[in-house]
Amino acid sequence: MYAKYVKRMLDFLIALVGLVVASPILLIVAVLVRTKLGSPVLFAQERPGKDEKIFKLYKFRSMSDARDEQGNLLPDKDRLTPFGKMLRATSLDELPELFNILKGDMSLIGPRPLLVSYLPWYTEREQLRHTVRPGLTGLAQVSGRNSLVWDKRLEKDVEYVEHLSFMMDLKILFMTVKKVVCKDDVAEDTNVIEGNFAEIRKQQKLREEISSNKPMVE
Repeated sequence: MYAKYVKRMLDFLIALVGLVVASPILLIVAVLVRTKLGSPVLFAQERPGKDEKIFKLYKFRSMSDARDEQGNLLPDKDRLTPFGKMLRATSLDELPELFNILKGDMSLIGPRPLLVSYLPWYTEREQLRHTVRPGLTGLAQVSGRNSLVWDKRLEKDVEYVEHLSFMMDLKILFMTVKKVVCKDDVAEDTNVIEGNFAEIRKQQKLREEISSNKPMVE
């Protein structure tokens, strides 16, 4: 009952109220981003949602467009300005995702939407994370966020799906507020954390194939 009907209704109402209440903050941050980092103000990226349906995730941009002499973008850590770090530390960069929640692309609580390129690399069990709407925050985020290794992080997503309830969502919400206030587990270089998942799974698969083809020693 809660997962099928009540959760979506609460998401819509909370996102609507949140956008109204936070509108002055959204405006101020948008102006500051435009002034300090340039345009576009919003960062948009395709992510897989419920049933792996692709949608555009919106955030305030937190990095500059600084490039090297060849015109290539510098690594994230070199493009992340003190202002961008502040946006991430306070999670203000996540506020535009309230529009995603309002549209129905996301939920307030759920597995974080990761990159589309990761889809082929999930195990059958890990694919359960896409049977619910992705969230602004989730069990993995309050259990260690980006400091968790990938296997544990994805297992937390599945654990959430298997035990989804109003009380769990409420607990995650309170734990999220605590982490934001304490500024815990803030990542500066997302490529180091998120960008290595496919490579890790490729290496795991290669090791498994080598192991399965290993000749028996008499």
